[in-house]
Amino acid sequence: MLQISLWKRILIFGLCLLGIIAALPNAFYTQVEKYNDAAQAIEGGALETTEIKQALDGWIAWMPSNLVNLGLDLRGGAHLLAEVHLSDVYTDRIDAMWPDVRDALREVRAEVGTVRRTDSPVGELHVRISRPENIAQAVESVAELARPLVSLTAVGANDIEVDSEGDRVIIRLTEEEMAATDERTMQQSLEIVRRRVDEVGTREPSIQRQGRDRVIIQVPGIGSAEELKELIGQTAKLTFHPVVRRTSSGLDNPGAGNVIYPSLDEPGQFYVLERTAVVSGDQLTDAQPDFDQNGLPAVTFRFNPAGARKFGDYTAENIGAPFAIVLDGEVISAPTIQDHIPGGSGIITGRFTVEESNRLAVLLRAGALPAGMNFLEERTVGPELGQDSIDAGKVACVIAFAAVLIFMFASYGLFGLFANAALLINLVLIFGALSLIGATLTLPGIAGIVLTIGMAVDANVLVFERIREELNTAKGPARAIERGYERALTAILDANVTTLIAAVILFVMGSGPVRGFSVTLGIGIITSVFTAIFLTRLLVVIWFTWQRPKQISL
Repeated sequence: MLQISLWKRILIFGLCLLGIIAALPNAFYTQVEKYNDAAQAIEGGALETTEIKQALDGWIAWMPSNLVNLGLDLRGGAHLLAEVHLSDVYTDRIDAMWPDVRDALREVRAEVGTVRRTDSPVGELHVRISRPENIAQAVESVAELARPLVSLTAVGANDIEVDSEGDRVIIRLTEEEMAATDERTMQQSLEIVRRRVDEVGTREPSIQRQGRDRVIIQVPGIGSAEELKELIGQTAKLTFHPVVRRTSSGLDNPGAGNVIYPSLDEPGQFYVLERTAVVSGDQLTDAQPDFDQNGLPAVTFRFNPAGARKFGDYTAENIGAPFAIVLDGEVISAPTIQDHIPGGSGIITGRFTVEESNRLAVLLRAGALPAGMNFLEERTVGPELGQDSIDAGKVACVIAFAAVLIFMFASYGLFGLFANAALLINLVLIFGALSLIGATLTLPGIAGIVLTIGMAVDANVLVFERIREELNTAKGPARAIERGYERALTAILDANVTTLIAAVILFVMGSGPVRGFSVTLGIGIITSVFTAIFLTRLLVVIWFTWQRPKQISL
């Protein structure tokens, strides 16, 4: 007989109620969005202004406030396709090895003589020794700096290879190390771009890798692609270098081991600096906009313990010497060291506006990009186009929903109404699940919901048609309903599991719009199976127990 225990009824209705509560904030989207922004501002230490208080009062504090995030094509925003200059990292990697190579050769100075760095091709480090007859020993000493790579695809490989040519020791990265460096660089680039976008409070950016060296960046709600480029296009590589000399010509030969950079504050002036930095921006722990002693915009910074120690030791040993602060290949200031600076904190001054000092602080807090980026494609989607897409999606959903409701009622009468009620709850559950996981809804996602609406009644059709067949052979309506659900179950699971597998494959293998479609399709399959197998059956059982009909007609 048709029996559903009390605990199962409570569980089914409880899940439906939770889904309704989770989806409810989307019915008050603007109010809840303002509430979330105000709550985030308060958590960040902002003062409770009248505007923030009004926003907080606009929603019930104990209610959920998770929303379905609107994608770029629905909300408007900026789209960028960037190419990462992976080869830049090879040079930095090799340059960073020079102090270790110099120290290793100095330990065998009696055999190799004096050591001097010479000009070398990109990605290589050339060191000349004064006693070339002992070049083999020099190579052996430097080779001890090689480190094995920890990788399943490069077992037994080292990070560098050391060779010799005449009186020169040549150090270069191995192919395996360059491949590993490429992978690290792309992962760092993705993470740092995400940090920079998050720092300015944009919602749910989509930042994905494409191919070997490209990144797709989509940020809903931002004004233009140009604004987004200004935020993430700057490498923001901050380094501190000893100053060799000043010059008025950028064409001077800086000498081996040195570089020449222009001055940002003094047009026409250049600084010759030692190539190897004393400390770099990746050792910063904080950077904040501030004002200097003259009331001009500046940026204060603080190093981690390792950076603070290096910074303090250098300033103690070089009092009276100039010290250049370099940002992306430009000397933004070159103050003279007046005294020992312990604690690892300092201030960057220059010709900044308040906006520029704020942006520089954001970039430094997020970290420097490991390599520069070249923007291959940029696109701005206006909010009007996004609203048009939302309106078109609503119309499509309403038409699909209405057509299905009419079809089910016309085909199955009262049982069709039960299926329609379950379909309505199914749609609510989809939005509740999307809200809980923080998913981003795009146009393809709306297409997935429309498809789910059509598929959601498929399970009910299978059950109802099976009940029709059982009514001709079963002893009574109760037995027909029970056997109808039992015998349709395998067909329902088969159809939906195979579709769910396809949705999972789309999510794993696809990107961007394909993933948005697969997420809504996958969630819709799960909720439609739940509503068809459990909710619709519970409604039928409640009706049957209440009415006790002698016969039923579909």
